[in-house]
Amino acid sequence: MILSSSIPRGIWMLGLVSLFMDMSSELIHSLLPVFMVSSLGATALAVGIVEGIAESTALIVKVFSGTISDYIGKRKSLTVLGYTLGAVSKPLFALALSVNWVLAARFMDRIGKGIRGAPRDALVADLAPPEIRGAAYGLRQTLDTVGAFVGPLLAVGLMLLWAGDFRTVFWFAVIPAILAVLLLIFGVEEPNSGAPLGKPSPIRWKTFGELSVAYWSVVVAGVVFTLARFSEAFLILRAQQQGLPDSFAPLVLVVMNVVYALSAYPAGRLADRMSHRTLLGVGLVALITADLVLARAQGLAAVGIGVAIWGLHMGLTQGLMATMVADTAPASLRGTAFGFFNLASGIAMLIASVLAGLLWHKLGAPATFYAGAAFSVLSFILLVKVGRGSAQLGR
Repeated sequence: MILSSSIPRGIWMLGLVSLFMDMSSELIHSLLPVFMVSSLGATALAVGIVEGIAESTALIVKVFSGTISDYIGKRKSLTVLGYTLGAVSKPLFALALSVNWVLAARFMDRIGKGIRGAPRDALVADLAPPEIRGAAYGLRQTLDTVGAFVGPLLAVGLMLLWAGDFRTVFWFAVIPAILAVLLLIFGVEEPNSGAPLGKPSPIRWKTFGELSVAYWSVVVAGVVFTLARFSEAFLILRAQQQGLPDSFAPLVLVVMNVVYALSAYPAGRLADRMSHRTLLGVGLVALITADLVLARAQGLAAVGIGVAIWGLHMGLTQGLMATMVADTAPASLRGTAFGFFNLASGIAMLIASVLAGLLWHKLGAPATFYAGAAFSVLSFILLVKVGRGSAQLGR
């Protein structure tokens, strides 16, 4: 049995860095959809466009940061740059006077996330022995998710303390963001990744041939998953639509992330012991169920159940996808592999979030979630077909 104490110190430190930055980000993001709609007069379509551009930007930028980290043979410097850019973006939300300003702040924040994401994920693989890699990703994801529900809890408390003043609450997000950067700089020591400095750039056609069929099968699985799962901003709007007051809107992400945190590490442990395809299938069934519950929800209790099941889906799948990328990519190209994976997922995320906003705006909230369920069913069918042709997916 592999105990969490056997996981290297650097993994714990990276998890704590993620915890503090996610605390900062989710303090803002848990209030942002309501802030845009209530204070700035945005429509659900505008929320979908902002979220789609922001989240897809983060994923697309990862292709470049991952490739650069492979080229220079270093992960930490890019990771520090990404976290620093995220910290610098936080005050812009408190100063925002329009939806365009929010978009600019989200864009800057997500560029930072994109820069740090692939090198950090590759750094986890560099630090963790292969036999505990699933557990390592699960632990980092769990700590990340702890920050993701502590942040919204702080948002609720601060909103009550400051009588619903969004802008004042947003300023508090600067503190944990700065702590995350300092902890990364002084608490994480980068190992020798084995990638020599000055090696030929991995951005070349030959790279595609060096990545296995199993890896590209994982990319396909990631794309269909992303198409089925739009931004969590729509979960917040659904709860608000069912009568949740603005000050308590962050509780939606608290519920989701509590379930996410509790399930991520056990799911990572399971990923080291059982079929990846089976776990992905269970995660998709959870997403289908969540979408149907949210589509038919009448009242906050039903929304809460749907959000909790959504969190279970996240716990089952997010660390698992990172594990599968790491397992199917050569060590010298891990950053590039994570980058390509996130490039494809980023394009899918943009499509998914804009489509969700358009359906909500034109046909109403239930149509958005029914469409999500339909995409999830399609994803499940594609997963079965892709898995039959990939030994890694069927491991």
